[in-house]
Amino acid sequence: MTDTELIRRALEARRFAWCPYSGIAVGAALLCSDGTVFTGCNIENSSLGATNCAERTAIFSAVAAGHRDFSAIAICGGPSGSAPSVLCPPCGICRQVMTEFCSPDFRVILAVSDQDFTVSTLSALLPSSFGPSDLGK
Repeated sequence: MTDTELIRRALEARRFAWCPYSGIAVGAALLCSDGTVFTGCNIENSSLGATNCAERTAIFSAVAAGHRDFSAIAICGGPSGSAPSVLCPPCGICRQVMTEFCSPDFRVILAVSDQDFTVSTLSALLPSSFGPSDLGK
């Protein structure tokens, strides 16, 4: 799957965001090494702490379906009801969850559109990360 196709899947997932509190709709598309794609959107909650980001929604869905080998994620977000206009990087909690399941060279695609995006790695977004190896695993 190309980066462009993965971004399109993230943009589609963004449509399902539940974001009545922040007004920011985020979509993510997670590419498994076998080519399977899991999508996610942010799902807010009035207690705020129970809110789940799009990236974690996609990752948790994939893990719940038995997938644990991931190669890339595309993320796009912005004000609900309008097209994204700036890049929407993952929050710290999402970066930590990615560290649990992804290698340092895992590709993170931040997109405004399928023509306007940047590609980074997990290690660039979360240097000196704490992960399973720090627990002797």
